[in-house]
Amino acid sequence: MTAEQAQERIQALTSELERHTYYYYVLNQPEISDELFDQLLRELADLEAEYPWFASPDSPTQRVGSDLTKNFEQVKHKYPMLSLGNTYSIEEVADFHQRVCKLLENNEPEYICELKFDGLAISLSYENGRLKRAVTRGDGVKGDNVTNNIRTIKSIPLKLQGDFPNDFEIRGEILMPFSAFDALNKEREEVGEQPFANPRNAAAGSLKMQDPTEVAKRKLDGYMYFVVGDNLPFTNHLESLQQAKTWGFKISDFTKKCTSINEIFDYINYWDKERKTLPIATDGVVIKVNDFQQQKTLGFTAKSPRWAIAYKFKAESVSTPLLSVDFQVGRTGIVTPVANLQPVLLAGTIVKRASLHNADIISALDLHYGDWVFVEKGGEIIPKITGIDPNKRIETADFVKFITHCPECGTPLIREEGEAGFYCPNEWGCPPQQRGKLEHFIGRKMMDIDSLGEGKIEILYDNGLVKTAADLYKLTYDQLLGIEKTFEDENGNVRKVSFREKSTENILKGIEKSKSVPFERVLYSLGIRYVGETVAKTLAKHFKNIESLKKATFDELILVKDIGEKIAQSIIKWFQVEQNIILINELKNNDIKLEIQQNETEITSDILSGKIIVISGVFQHFSREEMKAAIENNGGKNASSISKKTSFIVAGDNMGPSKYQTAQELNIPIVAEDEFLQMIHLDHQS
Repeated sequence: MTAEQAQERIQALTSELERHTYYYYVLNQPEISDELFDQLLRELADLEAEYPWFASPDSPTQRVGSDLTKNFEQVKHKYPMLSLGNTYSIEEVADFHQRVCKLLENNEPEYICELKFDGLAISLSYENGRLKRAVTRGDGVKGDNVTNNIRTIKSIPLKLQGDFPNDFEIRGEILMPFSAFDALNKEREEVGEQPFANPRNAAAGSLKMQDPTEVAKRKLDGYMYFVVGDNLPFTNHLESLQQAKTWGFKISDFTKKCTSINEIFDYINYWDKERKTLPIATDGVVIKVNDFQQQKTLGFTAKSPRWAIAYKFKAESVSTPLLSVDFQVGRTGIVTPVANLQPVLLAGTIVKRASLHNADIISALDLHYGDWVFVEKGGEIIPKITGIDPNKRIETADFVKFITHCPECGTPLIREEGEAGFYCPNEWGCPPQQRGKLEHFIGRKMMDIDSLGEGKIEILYDNGLVKTAADLYKLTYDQLLGIEKTFEDENGNVRKVSFREKSTENILKGIEKSKSVPFERVLYSLGIRYVGETVAKTLAKHFKNIESLKKATFDELILVKDIGEKIAQSIIKWFQVEQNIILINELKNNDIKLEIQQNETEITSDILSGKIIVISGVFQHFSREEMKAAIENNGGKNASSISKKTSFIVAGDNMGPSKYQTAQELNIPIVAEDEFLQMIHLDHQS
C-alpha cells in the first residue's frame, strides 16, 4: 500500500467508524455486528501505527464511543470511564497474560473472570450511603445524568446497608432481561410501534426516556462490577465485589478467581455454551488482575487499563443466499421487509427467513438480490442479517428497493417524521389490516372471544362474513355451520379448520359473552395506535365513556397521567376517521360496554390496601379478570409474578406448579377462593 492509499483508507475508515459509533451509541441502532466494528477499528489502528503522520487527534482509535444526547444534563466523571480492549481470540488472551506477567516481572497474578453483560454502562455515585448521581459512560470523560431514571430500577439501592465508604462510585451495566424484552416488544407490536432489535437497544432506549414513570414500567435490571474511589478499604477486586454485595448491590454470582491461564480458558469455554441458559444477555468474559497494587503497577494506555481485557464470544454466523424479499403488512399498517433465505442450519435450527426491519437497514446493508448474507441469532433467539459478502455479489444484481405502495391494496406508503417504518394509511380497506384488527379485537386481554382462534377469523374474512368487529355481532348459526378451510403451516403440514355444530355454538356463545367485557378492555380492543392495555385502563377511568373520550381536546388528553403528545395525537386522529365512528355506533347498538359501569368506578373497601396479590388457577365463581377487579376495588394491587413482596396468593383449581413451588420456598400464604371472598366480605351467591 502506498502512502497515498493509506491516507485515503484512514480517512474512509475514520468516516465509517464515526458513523457506526453514532448509530450504536446515540441512536441505539447498530448497523453492523460488534465483531465487524472491532475489525474496522483494529485496521485503522494498525494503519495509524504504520503511518502516524496521517492519524487525527480525534480519531475513533483515540476516544471511547459516546452515547451523549442533548436531553440530559452532562456531568464530568470524577474518574474517567475507560473502555476495555476487546478480543475474539483465545490466543490474544494468552498474549495479554504474557504482557501482564512481563510487566509484573514474571510474578504470575490472580485474575477475576466475570461475565460481560450486554447492556448500557453506568456509574453510580454514593455519599453517606445514599445514591447521589447516576451517569452514563458517555464519551468516557463526561456522560448523561440519568439519576431519576436509575432510581426506578429496583435492583439499584437508594440507601446502602452495612459498613460502606462515605464517598465512592460503583460501576455496572443496566440491562433488560429476556422476559421483560419479549413482553415489551409484544406490547409495542400490539400498539403499532416498531419492536426493539435486541435487549441492549431496549435497555439503552428505556434509560434515555424523559419520563421516569415510563422507565419504571420497562423492568430494567442492574449488575454492578467495579468499585471506584479514594482510600477504599480493600486490597483486591474480588474483595470489593464481595463487600459491595453486603451493601445491597446486585453482583453476579458467576464471578470466579483464576490462578492460571488454563483456568481462564476453562471459564471462557464453559460460559460460551452455558450463557444461553441465562435470563439476561451476555456477550463475553471480562478478565481483570485481582490485586489493586498490581493494577496500579500495570497502569493504563490512553483509552484502556493494561490490567483488564474483554474476550467477546463469537456469535455463530452462517452465510446463505438471499432468494427474495417479502413485504408484510401488520395490523397497524406498518410494512416490514422479510428476507427469504436458502435454508441453513444455525444454532441448532433451520433458518429460512429473517426480518430486515425497515428501509434504513436495507440501505445500510447495501443489499442486492442474490447476495450471500451473514446471518446470526440475536440473543441466540432471533435470526438477523448482519452483513453481506461483497466477493460473492453478482455484478448485474439489482439493489433491494423498499416498495412505494402497499403490496396488499396498492395504496402509496407514508413515513412520518421521526418514525423508522413506512405504513399503509388505508386501514379500513387493506385486507391484512382488517384481519389484524379483528384478531386484535378478539384477543384474550381484549374481548376474549377465544372460540374464534386457530385461523377462524381468516375463514370468516375470506368468506365475506366479517370486515369489522361489529360484523361479529351479526353472525348467525346458519351462516357459520359448514364453512371450512385447509391451511398449510411453515413446516408444510396441512390442517383443516371446520365450523361444525359444537364449534359454531361455542363461537356464538363467546361472541355473546363478550358483551359483558368492561369498557377499559373494549377500548383496548379498538386498536387505537399507542393505546395499550395500561393506557386504555387510564383513559377509561378518566373519561368514563367513549363519548367523553371522543370529544376530548389535545390539551385535555395530555393532562391525563401517562398520556403524552404522541398518544394524544393518535387518539384525536383515530376519532377523525368516519369508519371508526361508524364502528363505535354499531358496537353501541349491539350492547357493547362503551362506558364504565357504576360498580366499576367505586372502591368497595380499603381492606386490601398495601397488599400485593397474585392470582393463579381457575376459579369457580368468578373469571380471572373479575377476580383482579375485586382486588383493585378493595384497595389491593395485582401482580403477575411471586416475589418476597407478595402478600398472598389467591389460588383456584389447577394452580401452576411453578408458582406453588415458589410460594413454598418464599413462605408466601396461599388463600383459597372462598376464603378470599370472605376476606373482602363478598358473598358470591348474592
